[in-house]
Formats: sequence, structure tokens, C-alpha cells
Amino acid sequence: MRSIKAKMVWSYLLLIALVVAVLGAAFVILIWNYYYGSAQSSVKQRAESAFTQHSRSLTSLSLHDQADYLLQNMADGGPTRIQLLSSEGELRIDSDGFAPRIRYSSADVRSAMAGQTGTWSGVDPYYGERVTSVTVPLRGDTRVVSLLRYTSSLERVDSMVGQLIQMAVITGISVILLFLGLSLFLAQRIVGPIQELKRAARYMAEGDWTKRAMKRSGDEIGQLSETFNVMVSELNKREKLKNDFISSISHELRTPLTSIKGWSETLKESEPDRDDEEVKLGLSIISKETERLTGLVEDLLDFSKLSASSMELHTEVLDLNGPVKETVRQLAVREEGTRVKLMASYAAGPIVVSGDANRLKQVVINLIDNAFKFTPPGGTIRVATTVSEELHVARVTVSDTGCGIEAEDLPHVTEKFYKASSGQGGSGLGLAICKEIIELHGGELRIDSERGAGTIATITIPYSSCSKSSVLSAEKIE
Repeated sequence: MRSIKAKMVWSYLLLIALVVAVLGAAFVILIWNYYYGSAQSSVKQRAESAFTQHSRSLTSLSLHDQADYLLQNMADGGPTRIQLLSSEGELRIDSDGFAPRIRYSSADVRSAMAGQTGTWSGVDPYYGERVTSVTVPLRGDTRVVSLLRYTSSLERVDSMVGQLIQMAVITGISVILLFLGLSLFLAQRIVGPIQELKRAARYMAEGDWTKRAMKRSGDEIGQLSETFNVMVSELNKREKLKNDFISSISHELRTPLTSIKGWSETLKESEPDRDDEEVKLGLSIISKETERLTGLVEDLLDFSKLSASSMELHTEVLDLNGPVKETVRQLAVREEGTRVKLMASYAAGPIVVSGDANRLKQVVINLIDNAFKFTPPGGTIRVATTVSEELHVARVTVSDTGCGIEAEDLPHVTEKFYKASSGQGGSGLGLAICKEIIELHGGELRIDSERGAGTIATITIPYSSCSKSSVLSAEKIE
């Protein structure tokens, strides 16, 4: 298979060769017609001039006397040879005084024998040189009595035309070679960056993610190189996130497994009279760590379903306040252990949406759980449901007074595997899964935060109808 460079060079070469051939042919035709036409025109003009001047005298003479008249009055020793022929085309005399026995049958002679002035170019059968000739008939009373033939050698014209054609050929070859070199240069300019991309891609395939394609210009290929480098950087970043995720999830799985294993062995080897409080503590730890493992596994399962686009929603028409209230009541028990207040406010009337209640609860649980993780003791978490009649959307807002998110981390917190530099554990999949679930509902998840000023997570989904009143009733969760 030929390379792009070879295809480009051959395409340019064939195009230039075709153009040079067409222009060369046109040039050759032009100079051919010009020089040979000029030579023939000059001879014809001379013949017609001589005929006009001497025809009256010649037509009144016999053929023998015409020969004498030609030598005495018409032979001037110039480059044009004059020949007197009989009406049958036999040579009687020429301007040099020779009269070889030869009969001409060229086109000009045949035309003159028929009574018309004839022209011809070719090799003279007697002198053996290329000539151009014009033959004029000399008429008697009713017939052609003799022929007056003017010939001029084309040797100098042939030499000049040959030199010009040779120069044209040399010029054409030079132009083709010049454009061949130029096409090689241009092809290399185009193919070089592509080869650079090819080498960088090969290094990537071999596992070296540090290579970058060199940007040599600002054209489309240069932009392709820049895009390729951005792609490599993003892939490198994602590869690092994946490795960090694997390391993190391994640690997250190992910690509860170690606790479960340790307490299981402790309880297994416990003496019959061991304190029940220690048994209860061990069982409590095993239960919590088991729940933690279950959460991690569910995150991984949800992520695999979302990646394979196989997650199904069991949608129904429901009041959005319902799953939000259930979630708030479920997580309110964490107030005592964290010393963080959880407060909620709901739209006065029902917010009717089409959605999967369990998946919506999963999203709200994740958002409130994150708020508990990052809100210090004494802080507050607020959950609110509202509607927008103008935009025809329902909103669930989870805000906290926690530590907030760094500005450089904020655009990436909903990306898969991404974990902000907070030191907290987790799989790095929670917000990514929440975002995907909300988008499956046709909505949007937006995270707003400022370091030290807390975080606001807003869920926006389309709603079907809502109550006429949108007055909020605050409800403190004890």
C-alpha cells in the first residue's frame, strides 16, 4: 500500500506533467505555424509579386523564350529559387541555369496544372532538402502553357524551430523537476506531522503516556496535533484517576474486611463468661462494616450499569416530597453522633414528577451523607424542595455549612473516579452516579461551593404539576 506522501507526490507530478504537456504542445503548434507559415507566406508574396510584374511578358513568349527571359530578368541570386516548368510539370530551367530531367508532381504543381496557385512544403526530390514552394500557372489564350515555381529552403527555419522545441522540452523537464522537488517538500510538510502523530500513538499503545506530538504549524494538522495532545493529557489524567480509584477502593474494601475478620476471630475464640458488652460491640462493628462494604459494592454495580447503559428506571408518578421526607427521617439519627443539625423545608403542595422513587432517594441520601462528612460539629444541613412555575421544574436543594470545595476541584467532583483532596475516604463514584441518575430523569445536578463557605447541591428535574400554593413550611428535625 502506497503512503500518503507517495500518493500526493504522484498526484502533483501527474498534474504538472499534464499541464506542461498541454502548454508545450500549444507552444510547439504556435511556433510551427508562425515560422513555417511566415516562410510560406514570404515565398507566396514573392511569387505573386513576380507574377504580377512579369506575367504579361511571359505569357506572350514560347517556353524556350520564357526560359531565357527568366534567366535574364527574374534570377536575382537571392535565397528563393525560381523554376520554370512545362504544363506537364517537367523542369525546363531554374534560376541557377540548370535544367535536369525531372518531373514534379507535388501538391503545388498539381494545383498549378489545374489552373490554381498551389503551395507545398516537403523534401525536394532533386535537391534533397526541405523546401516550401509556391507554383503559379502561366496561361495562354485558353490553357496553361507553363508553370512558374518559387521554392525556398527551410533549413534555417527547421534549425530555429528545432532549437525552440529543444528549449521548450528542457524548460518543461525543468519545470516538472522543480515541481517534483516542491511537491516532495509540501508532502513532507503535510505528512511529517502525521508521522509525528503516528509515532506518538505508537508510544501510547506501548504504554508510554509521556510522549506528545509536536505542533509545527497553526493549520488543521497543527490543530489535530494539539487536539491529540489534549486527548493524551486527558487519557493520562483518567488513567491516573483509575489507578487512584483502584488503590483507594482496595483500601476501602480492605479496612472493613480487616475489622470483620478480626472481630469474627475474637468472637469465635471468646470464653463463655465473656462480657456481653464486648460481644455487642463486635457485632455492631461487623454490622457497620458490612453496610459499608455493601455500599461500596452497590456503587460499583451502579457504575458498571451506567457504563454499560443498562441501568433501568422503574418510573411512576409520585410526589417528590415523599422520597425526600423519607430520606431526611432516615438520616436524622446521625444528628446525635455528628452534632450537626439537619433541617428540612418542603413545598406546601405536592410536587408531581415522573421518576424512580428508590433512585431519587439514593441521590438524596448520597448528597446528605456527603454533607454530614464535610460539615464540622455545630454546623447545619438544610434540605429544601421548591418548584419553578416559569421553568416548569422541581428543585431539591441540599446545602451545608461545611468546609466547601477547592475551586480547582469543583469542576471535576461529578467525574468518575475523581476524589477531591480532602483526605476523606470513598470510591469517588457517588456524585458521578447521582449525576447520571438525575440525567436519566431528564434533569440536572449542579454543585456550587466555596472553600470555607459550605456547599450547595441542587437537583433540577421536570415536574408534571404542583399545588397552587408554593409557600414553604419549615420543619426542624429533632
